[in-house]
Amino acid sequence: MFVTRCQLKLHDTLFYATREMGRLYETGKYLHNYGLTYALGLVCSPYFSREQVPTYADDLLPLNDQGVYVTPARPLNYDYLFHTFKRASVPYYTFQPQTTVNVALYGRAKELAPESTFEFFVLSRKPIALPRWVRLGKWMSKAEVQVLWRGEAAEKRGTFIANHPLNPLDMPGQPIAFDLISMPPVSLVVNARMEGAYYVVEGVCLPAGMRYTFPKQQ
Repeated sequence: MFVTRCQLKLHDTLFYATREMGRLYETGKYLHNYGLTYALGLVCSPYFSREQVPTYADDLLPLNDQGVYVTPARPLNYDYLFHTFKRASVPYYTFQPQTTVNVALYGRAKELAPESTFEFFVLSRKPIALPRWVRLGKWMSKAEVQVLWRGEAAEKRGTFIANHPLNPLDMPGQPIAFDLISMPPVSLVVNARMEGAYYVVEGVCLPAGMRYTFPKQQ
């Protein structure tokens, strides 16, 4: 398996609502692998969606046939900024019928600060080109991607601890123990103790056979 170790550095504040506590909207310190995959340009989604319903399965499952997978990102160093926002005339922003009620919305957003850095991995059957600059988050914040290491990773077998955040839906098999990172749309796990095949990349253990997986719709 070909593994690319990447570092992402924010050049803008980054916002996405991991938790909503009343009027406070908090951004978590981990970056989900779905958002990273879109940001890297490995899949495309329409700029405008009238239904505003995510299509993760339709967009990401084709990458399994290409043998490409992106892990979530863990923070290397990070800081936060708080922004207060206020807006009115809600019908202007929606497709609901116009009304004469003027509802003011206000709150505070806890955003990741510029210069925060993160680490993630791209697994692929062959080397792939990655963009240097990407945009991600609610406000399409600008971030820089730097390749730290790239090469073939030998597969090992046994008991190991995946000391990197992972999407539990995409992991082969069930972990024996783990720490949960609560965040939408799928909570992540870290320090997962597992048995089976894995790769070691500069001290980081990653399970072999990870692929985008989605529960079947009822």
